[in-house]
Amino acid sequence: MKLPPGARRTCLALASALAALCVGCAPPAAHAGEPSTGGWTVEWTDDFDGRAGNAPDTEDWIIDVGTGYPGGPPQWGTGEVQRYTTDPANLSQDGRGNLRITPLRDSAGRWTSGRIETRRSDFRPADGTKLRIQARIRLPAITGATAAGYWPAFWTLGGPFRTGEGVSPTVGEFDVMENANGANRVWGAMHCGTSTGGPCNESTGLSANTTCPDSDCTGRFHTYTVEWDRSAEPERVSWYVDGRRYHSVSSAQMDEATWDAATGHGHFILLNVAVGGGFPKAVAGHSTPIPGTRPGSPMLVDYVTVLTTGTP
Repeated sequence: MKLPPGARRTCLALASALAALCVGCAPPAAHAGEPSTGGWTVEWTDDFDGRAGNAPDTEDWIIDVGTGYPGGPPQWGTGEVQRYTTDPANLSQDGRGNLRITPLRDSAGRWTSGRIETRRSDFRPADGTKLRIQARIRLPAITGATAAGYWPAFWTLGGPFRTGEGVSPTVGEFDVMENANGANRVWGAMHCGTSTGGPCNESTGLSANTTCPDSDCTGRFHTYTVEWDRSAEPERVSWYVDGRRYHSVSSAQMDEATWDAATGHGHFILLNVAVGGGFPKAVAGHSTPIPGTRPGSPMLVDYVTVLTTGTP
């Protein structure tokens, strides 16, 4: 996630691999289990099969709370208005094989929601190999004015951001999937380089957007994937929805130092539903949320998995 200058974020393969990417859509109640892994090795996975009301496994996940990292910018650097909590009403497994992240508003108009990030921050393909970060997600089943300000996201940040050894966007960020205001499309982006302009077009990043194959993006399960390819030159990162590639960024698009600063280390994975902030505002053309924004529509996550292939 990343937004206006000085903020953290804005508006924003191959035949055998595609077969593994294609996990079809299903009604919200369906649970597809772990993905097909033909030709790939599972490095890490979570299919959220815990009891209803349980938090995600804290051996694998850090649950973010509050309105920013300690010592970091307010509102998570993006202008989002919600406070993240550990309340099961905001963040819990649903007992049907999904993680549920639900934005809520109290009687005083204050928003809360959920956000998690993997404890591991070393997800990176070895030299000469590829790595895929993938999740099957149902975006909130809400559209139009009632969805104003909804900002669900599945993304990564470079590990040095967590340790304080690097800053965003220099350390790299892959927005695997973002959506805003219940729009019937999703965005993918790479953030890198300097906070304004530069080789990565910040703060927008190197981005693209697409509709979802065969059904609406909102209220339906789709598989979102970023594939990080270090098996050939130039190195490349590609974005997929249900196995269909719609965006790609290569090391040839920027200087070597910028690429290495963004990809020369591991990343950690994040899932959240923000409310308001720069990205929904950019998409809507006005500030969000609005009085008519309806709370309570969750993002469901069937699984998150990290796959590798190739021998260095």
